[in-house]
Amino acid sequence: MSSNHFPIGMKDHDRLEKELGGGIPKGSIVLIEGDYGAGKSVLSQRFTYGFTQENVVTTLVSTELGVRGFLDQMHSLNYDVVKPLLDEEILFIPAEIDASGALTGGGDDERKQLLRLMMDAETMWDGDVIIIDTFDAILRNDPMFEALVRQNEERQAALEIISFFRELTTKGKTIVLTVDPSTVDEEAIGPFRSIADVYLKLEMVEVGNDVRRNIFVKRFAGMGEQVGDRVGFSVRSGIGIVIESRSVA
Repeated sequence: MSSNHFPIGMKDHDRLEKELGGGIPKGSIVLIEGDYGAGKSVLSQRFTYGFTQENVVTTLVSTELGVRGFLDQMHSLNYDVVKPLLDEEILFIPAEIDASGALTGGGDDERKQLLRLMMDAETMWDGDVIIIDTFDAILRNDPMFEALVRQNEERQAALEIISFFRELTTKGKTIVLTVDPSTVDEEAIGPFRSIADVYLKLEMVEVGNDVRRNIFVKRFAGMGEQVGDRVGFSVRSGIGIVIESRSVA
């Protein structure tokens, strides 16, 4: 394993680490893009669990799951995160957003500046890897970002966020962002695609009663070993991610 990579572990459970060239580069920005149901969250959860098996401290921010939902989801995938959570190897931050665009349970009727809250939350950035699932929900519901979108300044706003992330990557931290491209403007997501060191696009196809998912590797800077251009996978209850096929670039 290269010292320039964070291993994602579970070699004897699935082949995901091998398919991704031995791990995720340290000090990188990773963009995982896919429509609803394509597998963004389950891939984030697999990364989180795999990292903790390799002593990589991970923060997972979820805009969709509360603590109970997260524990139930990980249990259904046979990813036991109770001990890593108690040992502070995983920091799980629920950031559920209600219909009005406010953080649920916040006790504040006003919509919050989500991006500013996120950037000011110092503890959130203490880990080796920080995963935000899904990042587009924060972009869509941040009132300041919304205002810039109305002024056609979303690209400039995105670049300011990227500058913040880049400062973190210079310290060796890796930032993983999941995005549903159908929910945000091209001008908002374009800069993140351009600067991502690792860019994975997920697609889901229904064949009869089966759901087939693919990871298309669009960019993988600093790869440790050979990386496939397409990785087929499925999600099975009680097992987690199962690699189905491989096509080498």
